[in-house]
Amino acid sequence: MGSPPDVSVVTSGHDVADARLHRLVAAFRRRGLSVEVLGLGDPADGPEGAHVTTRPRGRVWARPLTAVVSAARARGRVVVALDPDALVAVTAIGRARRRAVVADVHEDYGALLRDRAWATGVTGALAGALVAVAGRAARAGDLVLVADEHVPPRSARHRLVVRNLPDLSMLPGPSEPDEQPRALYVGDVRASRGLWAMLDALAGAPGWTLDVVGPVAAADAAQLAARLERDDLAGRVRLHGRRPPAEAWRWARGAWCGLVLLEDTPAFRDAVPSKLYEYLACGLPVVVTDLPRQAAIVREAGVGEVVPSGPGAGAATARVLTAWAADPSRHREVGAAARARQETQQHADPYAAAADAVAELVRRG
Repeated sequence: MGSPPDVSVVTSGHDVADARLHRLVAAFRRRGLSVEVLGLGDPADGPEGAHVTTRPRGRVWARPLTAVVSAARARGRVVVALDPDALVAVTAIGRARRRAVVADVHEDYGALLRDRAWATGVTGALAGALVAVAGRAARAGDLVLVADEHVPPRSARHRLVVRNLPDLSMLPGPSEPDEQPRALYVGDVRASRGLWAMLDALAGAPGWTLDVVGPVAAADAAQLAARLERDDLAGRVRLHGRRPPAEAWRWARGAWCGLVLLEDTPAFRDAVPSKLYEYLACGLPVVVTDLPRQAAIVREAGVGEVVPSGPGAGAATARVLTAWAADPSRHREVGAAARARQETQQHADPYAAAADAVAELVRRG
């Protein structure tokens, strides 16, 4: 089997095409660490330079078993867990094997459960208990990485904020917009992330098309298929499914704007989605709903438009798109602001601190 890798990244819920997973692994590799990934999906979609092993995506109730199996197979001297169930399994097995344990907490999972239709009754109670146990494991771990300041745990032995800033090596640079107006959405495709608002916007903005890159939630798939057959959307929406980051973002070339029409839910209210940073890094103007932090970025930098969240989000977005198509000078103005922001936001590697901390755990062995 060869020498064990420096780092094992274990996930029971994330596809190996996940963008944050790719960014973290790329940072570990730049630091000279060898990495294996144990996750879901197609191994070919995994991060470059890592040894990738996957399992089929099962039902929600099977995730704990997947977590235990993957944690048992992890061979790294440091094990990074990306989800609550994986963290619980990695902590139990990793501690027995004297491995360093790192929790990477993408979002506030307690708040996220309130956004999931399945998280009710006994299932919801069990999921809530798992999140609580995982929170205690994270606080006691060797290192916890959180995607934003508000993401729990707020205190831990060693807590490092690693925001979802873009890795520019995975994104195309700014480009001239296509002749025909085209909007872009990259991310999970579900109602709470603005799916119906996007479709309402497109229906109200003749002449526009939309590229959607990401997995469609099972709960919304049938309604989405029916909606796309209606005359007002037929042939105007292209669904590309889940793609690894470098492939997902190739549709940014020539796009007129990126959409971030999140609903006002506990999970999203205080968040800044990574796609907002990524759209702007590609030089794209954006349309966002008026959730506090994402709206503040757009208003302060003048890089797009803010629309009300709620039932009117689609119609308000349609008015923005129609106005941009009718007056390209306004679109050029916000596009120039987006490109200017991209030029001034050439961050130092935002994942370097995480890679350094993990490398130190590897060194301690």
